[in-house]
Amino acid sequence: MTSIVDNFDKVRARIATACAAAGRSVEAVELVAVSKRHPAAAVTAASATGHLVFGENRVQELASKAAELGAGAGLQWHLIGSLQTNKVRDLARVPGLSLIHSCDRKKLASALQREFEGRPEPLGVLLQVNATGESQKHGCAVEDAPSLLEHLLADCPSLSVRGLMAMGPLEGASRPVFDRVAALQEDLRRRSGLELATLSMGMSGDLDDAIAAGSTMVRVGTALFGPRA
Repeated sequence: MTSIVDNFDKVRARIATACAAAGRSVEAVELVAVSKRHPAAAVTAASATGHLVFGENRVQELASKAAELGAGAGLQWHLIGSLQTNKVRDLARVPGLSLIHSCDRKKLASALQREFEGRPEPLGVLLQVNATGESQKHGCAVEDAPSLLEHLLADCPSLSVRGLMAMGPLEGASRPVFDRVAALQEDLRRRSGLELATLSMGMSGDLDDAIAAGSTMVRVGTALFGPRA
């Protein structure tokens, strides 16, 4: 049975191999360790490897782990799952919250703006895009992304749009989907003049294709922590 330390070594090696194959620097790709449905002890074990960036799908679980582990641990928390507007207030209380991957509609952006208004630093958000058109997935349609970005820039000064997030298809090749999101990133850069440097794409099963398409952030859970409870 492999340990979390071994798993982190293997995933980091896999990221390095994918970066080399794509002609990219390994420093260009950040790993988000997805700890959903794993205990806080697993996060502690992972942080012992020097890793500090963790992702959770649900606000309640994120808030619980962040409270248990404490702000002094230096952990950076990402919310990577869909976010309901009635959970925004709970999310705002999470210590160490650094990025929301799932800003996918104007109503949610406005709710986040109201809750985070007046804070000394803007909250980092990614536009979640449903680039596959699958009904099971959250995210705005590709054609609606420019309007959502305009709303954020015009009406949500307490939010800082860092880039895009997307998931690959449930079936079929991931690379065409990731290429489409990378093309959307470039289009939004031209429209807005923003850097939009973050491209959160790729999970345990398709991170190689995501890195080849230009992903700068991969979200890996099972390959690091094992099967979920």
